[in-house]
Amino acid sequence: MIRILIAEDMNMVRGALVALLNLQDDLDVVCEVARGDEIVDMALIHRPDVAIIDIDLPGVDGLSAAGRLRERLPQCRVLILTSLSRPGALRRALETRVAGYLRKDAPSSELATAVRRVAAGHRAVDPELALAAWGEYESPLTDRETEVLRLAAEGAEPREIASRLRLSAGTVRNYLTTIVAKLNARNRVDAIRIARDADWLL
Repeated sequence: MIRILIAEDMNMVRGALVALLNLQDDLDVVCEVARGDEIVDMALIHRPDVAIIDIDLPGVDGLSAAGRLRERLPQCRVLILTSLSRPGALRRALETRVAGYLRKDAPSSELATAVRRVAAGHRAVDPELALAAWGEYESPLTDRETEVLRLAAEGAEPREIASRLRLSAGTVRNYLTTIVAKLNARNRVDAIRIARDADWLL
């Protein structure tokens, strides 16, 4: 039997995952949690073979929890579930050395197959997400431009950005104009959206 921990904060989704996996003869959900900061403690008690972790959890996010779990219980393999298709998130997941990465809207049969693959020591990555990450490119923005856009994304106006970065308001406006042009964006809001989707504002 493959012992499974499920970490998902939405009760209905978590219940559906438990029911789905327990229908499989070789899979056994031994523990379920709703918060990222509960994962390691419960995993140390129940010793699962595979932890299925939602990327977006309260307390501690899924990727941070996966990293901690790997340090404390390295024999437990991690499969991340996500509703996000951003390639940067997949890149961070692979850097955390998770064994699997699937979208929540994947067919249910894919989840059971992925659990078996990661339990056997293999990788299971959603092919569409992998292609998106493969095609990812570096940000065209300079460090200063990224800093200006990050503050704009937080809601700061040019005058406030200028004050915080010790620049003139005119210089900040010039930066924002350049950023919009570099990203082929319609305006500042569109530039923020593009940069966030590409994970350039981390």
